[in-house]
Amino acid sequence: MSDLNQNLVSKVPSVEQIQDALSKAKSLDDFFGKNGVVAKLIGPTLEQMMQAELTSHLGYKKHEVVGRNSGNSRNGSYERKVKTSVGEIPIEVPRDREGNFEPVTLRRYATASNELEDRIIGMYAHGMSTRDIQDHLQETFGMDISPATISTITEKIWPLVEAWQTRPLDKIYPFVFLDAIHINLKRDGRIQNTAVYICLGISISGQKDILGHWIGDGAEGANFWLGVITDLKNRGVNDIFVACIDGLTGFSEAIKAVFPNTNIQRCITHQIRNSLKYVGWKDRKELANDLKTIYQAPNEKAGQAALRVVSEKWSKKYPLAIRSWENNWQELATFFAYTPEVRRIMYTTNGIESYNHSLRKMTKTKASFPTQESLEKVLYLAYRRAKKKWDKAIANWSLIINQLAIHFEGRFMEKE
Repeated sequence: MSDLNQNLVSKVPSVEQIQDALSKAKSLDDFFGKNGVVAKLIGPTLEQMMQAELTSHLGYKKHEVVGRNSGNSRNGSYERKVKTSVGEIPIEVPRDREGNFEPVTLRRYATASNELEDRIIGMYAHGMSTRDIQDHLQETFGMDISPATISTITEKIWPLVEAWQTRPLDKIYPFVFLDAIHINLKRDGRIQNTAVYICLGISISGQKDILGHWIGDGAEGANFWLGVITDLKNRGVNDIFVACIDGLTGFSEAIKAVFPNTNIQRCITHQIRNSLKYVGWKDRKELANDLKTIYQAPNEKAGQAALRVVSEKWSKKYPLAIRSWENNWQELATFFAYTPEVRRIMYTTNGIESYNHSLRKMTKTKASFPTQESLEKVLYLAYRRAKKKWDKAIANWSLIINQLAIHFEGRFMEKE
């Protein structure tokens, strides 16, 4: 072990010292107050570790004879404050006479997150109220932290939410998926089932990302979707090649009003669900299998032929189920113009539905959210968790993007 490492180990408080200090801490102030555990243990520990670093930097211990006339020496210290959750800790940073000593310890500490804050934010992200978090910390760690203090910690998320929701977007998205979920939100003294509008985009590099969450004013509606699409435009989106949507009335018109050249693909999965709503239980499996012959057809002409066969078989018994396919065929059949690799991306909104499922998991523990801000914070934290899994581009993306370059020649350009 190097002299530096030996010095660092010798200066770090022992397990017994830390346990003793922690056992005496019963409130947040006991941890992070002026005379709390952080101040008593972390502050002095940082100072002693930096002193050990300075010894390594100079090449001799304090007061050693070898240091005389060595060309560089200790030159006192200066005060610097290190931020913690509820305050700052003053520490003494040693310096050398030549002024080129930069302690690595302090840089590492400055970029480290606070574990207790992370725990609180993590519990908040899972829909726990401030009271629930208070009870959990009291029962688990014997710590008495007020709901107001917990709220102060979670408030640190809000600037991140605002920055994320208003960030500039790419100029082009080959695919966007638009859907909504409903969450109970308290407004004007009553609980309201409120639509949360969600847009998932796939960039030119093939990466998935959520472009935003928009809290509606009630049930899902095409008029609010128009505002969402307009916001995408205002944040820098110039073109969307294909928009994948459900069958909400007026949805297509809202998209075309802002992006008139966008191709609309109705979600086949939504279409099947809506069709089967009008079908008796005993016939659902058979009709579902017949519908497969439509959307699994090799091209649009074969798909239309399969639709005619299905219509002849079922339209008299279930006219509403079949009529929807006939009336919306133009938007249902968009994917037939593409190869199977592209079709697998666009004919279903499974990608965004999977994301919606993760949002529901994070919000299901709360019967309702007390404010819109609290809901937006939890949605953002859920997004951050989901985003960690999206580190790879869409499968076969190099093949797909070259096909899109041909389909959308003149509109296609490399992302700047």
